[in-house]
Amino acid sequence: MPASVGAGTPDTMQLPDARNAEILVHVDGELKPRSEAKVSVFDSSVQGGDAVWEGLRVYRRRVADLDRHLDRLFASAHAMAFKGMPSREAVRQGLFETLRANGMTDGAHVRLTLTRGEKVTSGMSPHFNQSGCTLIVLAEWKELVYDPQGIRLITSSVRRNTPQCLDSKIHHNNLINNILAKIEANLAGVDDAVMLDINGFVSETNATNVFLVRAGTLLTPHADSCLPGITRTAVMETARDDGITVVEKNLSLTEVYTADEMFTTGTMGGLAPVLDVDGRRIGSGARGPVTIRLQRLHAERAFADGEPFI
Repeated sequence: MPASVGAGTPDTMQLPDARNAEILVHVDGELKPRSEAKVSVFDSSVQGGDAVWEGLRVYRRRVADLDRHLDRLFASAHAMAFKGMPSREAVRQGLFETLRANGMTDGAHVRLTLTRGEKVTSGMSPHFNQSGCTLIVLAEWKELVYDPQGIRLITSSVRRNTPQCLDSKIHHNNLINNILAKIEANLAGVDDAVMLDINGFVSETNATNVFLVRAGTLLTPHADSCLPGITRTAVMETARDDGITVVEKNLSLTEVYTADEMFTTGTMGGLAPVLDVDGRRIGSGARGPVTIRLQRLHAERAFADGEPFI
């Protein structure tokens, strides 16, 4: 992490992509320069992480799986009992306006956030939210964040939430357990961390869904204690269309260590091969044939099926 992060301005910070110093961010209907894009200290996202979000990927003037992302955004907000939400069309227009204003047609990632909105006083109760939701559209120049040739993982000591505690079907901003797992990965010098559920089965990583390949069959954990990711769903559909058997089941770490292939999926990182976990080589220790094929098929689908914008 750059030493200057947390201090200075976009002019002095070492941004992953220098073009992002000049981006315009959509905040509650207004496009603002990065340095001026802010929410109130009374906003629910600041007060308690009380917000829902989606990560979107832009390919060749198309937003991949936009309707599915909006479906999940509004479902999460409904489950959280948000009031005063913008319309679906208003969110779409805010997204497209932001992309056009930044000239982003490819190689971009969007963080779409809907908070419960600004409170009249600090506190936990949604009764203090009287002005409706806050919509943030943060679009950045950002290629896939993982090496397409492969990543390395460890297993985290932090468990993924169960529906008994906090249902992963709500795509919420309370990501502290994921962040703690990522800290463990950083300290271990690897890319990310596998998170187990409270029964010791594989759930997902701190940022992505998980797939194994064994004897040509694609295996993935049940979406009980993990997010049922949009990219996860798209890869499962693509695999089945290509004649690959897909099975959702409980997966132990032993099954991970002894898999023929392993990869992760997510909007930020696409489909990333996993080379080793906890120091155990996965398969040959390189991208396997099923992974390579699904990388190509998924990219073709994303290019072709995304929602176009001008």
